Amino acid sequence: MAVIRPFCGLRYDLAVVGDLSAVITQPYDRIHQAEQARYYALSPYNFCRIILGKKTEQDNESDNVYSRARCYAQTWLAEGVLKREAQPALYVLEQRFTTPDGQSHARRGLIAALQLTRFDEGVILPHERTLSGPKVDRLNLSRATSAAWEHIFILYPDEENRINALLQPYLEAYDPLLARELVIENAVEQRFWVVDDAALVAAVVEEMAPKRNLIIADGHHRYETALNYRDEMRQQYPDAPANAAFNFTQVTLVSMSDPGLVILPTHRLIHSYRQMGAQEALERAREYFDVEPLADRAALERALAAATADHPRFGFYDGRYAVLTLRDPAVLARILPERAPDWRMLDVVVLHELFIERVLGIDKGAVERKENLDYLRDPEPGYRAVDGGQAQFLLLVNPTRMEQVRACTAAGEKMPQKSTDFYPKVISGLVALDQAQGQAL
Repeated sequence: MAVIRPFCGLRYDLAVVGDLSAVITQPYDRIHQAEQARYYALSPYNFCRIILGKKTEQDNESDNVYSRARCYAQTWLAEGVLKREAQPALYVLEQRFTTPDGQSHARRGLIAALQLTRFDEGVILPHERTLSGPKVDRLNLSRATSAAWEHIFILYPDEENRINALLQPYLEAYDPLLARELVIENAVEQRFWVVDDAALVAAVVEEMAPKRNLIIADGHHRYETALNYRDEMRQQYPDAPANAAFNFTQVTLVSMSDPGLVILPTHRLIHSYRQMGAQEALERAREYFDVEPLADRAALERALAAATADHPRFGFYDGRYAVLTLRDPAVLARILPERAPDWRMLDVVVLHELFIERVLGIDKGAVERKENLDYLRDPEPGYRAVDGGQAQFLLLVNPTRMEQVRACTAAGEKMPQKSTDFYPKVISGLVALDQAQGQAL
């Protein structure tokens, strides 16, 4: 069962920081050096200083990004920059945004403390693979600060959207805090509520309790890190109560039936590639695909939108346009007999296994090292790179569908890298969970 609890969150005091927009950030793994500098410049209290501090050449075992994160957290708490909620609460984050097709959406997330369970217990399920490096980094931050600073974005089954219906009257009665993250996804409006009505909190907790097969959308490394941190704390404090905060982590729960749940495609840009030209690549692709030349970009977009689940297709651009449609799905069953049928029919599997690897000859190792491959949410820079001679081909894909995520997860299959891009990202800095020993929920 999915055990969630309200908690006394750590939050910025608006009287001190002035504007939430100046202190909130994207998740740490979306922040690169340029974005980090911009976050630092926004405010001396910007959340980036905790989740992704600047490294220096003088860093050592006692003075480093993790020790400085601890210092910021302790100082901000002592000075009242951060304050602790007076009573346990759930929190709601509603994100309003417009997708590239011009459609407006609102996605609602419930922020709670979730009791940690192993994947084999069937409550929380992963859909992507993880790497060791990011988990070591996040574990070092957890050890130094004893807090879950960021959210794990988790999808829960709720076909009738009962939890959102429970919350709706409360959200209509109270004005939210409003903010925009200013650096990366600044077009997204963040609407944030503190839900401290005891009866409503109890009803939401009860409604969530019987649910299983919740799926991690974003934050696989953070979830596995939270499990590792919990296990370390249990060894250090074997007599800690079951409601010790380190047995929980902070999550944002979004209904799989939420109409604002959007998955964007991640396109592939092939660069620094000299093995063959476009004409030869398309001729070789005919072994697996029906290749249809198209007049222009609009025709390509229409062709992608017309794809069917049993015949995945992708777009090809080298200055000219084409769409490649899988001719016979049985070819993947022959090549990958050990994989689940739903996994084999993912657009990105078809693209990588057949075209990128077997047609272009770019092996899995080169893909992982990104030797000839870049990933793009927005295809526009890819078109420009091909037109300018900086890249050879742009490969355009349809977004993975939510039913595909559910099917692969249910089959125990982890999806290939960059299969899903849930948009927008769950913002960091609105609230955090104190996991220090002695802190109980």
